Amino acid sequence: MSYHPGKFTWFEHLSSDPAKARHFYEALFGWKVETMQGDGRSYDMIQNSGEGIGGLLAAPAGVPNHWASYLSVSDVDASYKAAVAAGAKSYMQPRDFPSVGRGATIADPTGAVISLWKSTQGDREDREQVPAGDWVWNELYTPDVQKSLAFYESVFGFTHDEMNMGPQGMYYVIKSADGKARGGVLKAPHADMPSMWMPYLRVEQADATAARIAPLGGKLMMPPQDVPTVGRICALFDPLGAPIAFIQPAVMP
Repeated sequence: MSYHPGKFTWFEHLSSDPAKARHFYEALFGWKVETMQGDGRSYDMIQNSGEGIGGLLAAPAGVPNHWASYLSVSDVDASYKAAVAAGAKSYMQPRDFPSVGRGATIADPTGAVISLWKSTQGDREDREQVPAGDWVWNELYTPDVQKSLAFYESVFGFTHDEMNMGPQGMYYVIKSADGKARGGVLKAPHADMPSMWMPYLRVEQADATAARIAPLGGKLMMPPQDVPTVGRICALFDPLGAPIAFIQPAVMP
């Protein structure tokens, strides 16, 4: 059993209509959703190639439809306390989920919501390459990049590298303490865009995947486009309005 603090290890879709979300994502990415029973409750687990990678949940009243990101931490209570002291807002204090793990949920100082997690079963394997349909990246869109970087670096021990994207501005790659790239931070393109984390999945064919979005009830946020040396990326809103993105990685010579 191993842990990878600083890695986004799990993602959950919270919405007003989990059945509608299930239909969309199973058709778009080839996922299978299996209802798991345990400790007197059920959980709709997303399976990709036979491996659990996330879940579908009914959103509490008043909570917008979204994808929730879970960040692996060594100590949920200590990280939660440090986050609140650094200006985060508490959404859920640390609590145990019997036989599964311990978690807490916060909004960072710019408003992006994130959950802190310590699993009883260790983290998913840290692979160099993941299969199509699995998570590969997470991006923070924020109105204040420097404030966000300062928060995540001071609380969770991230460091960052800078990438000049030309007209698109500076892109910041955040790295966990072991030096592995875990996500990106960039300035929100619109003033009215809420601060948020948006996860990325790996796909084999970005254009073919994008072509299925509208017929299934989703909406393109950003059509497929190439990012040199990175791959072909695309972002969308699912039929419930939750944003998500995917990437067809570049083939390196």
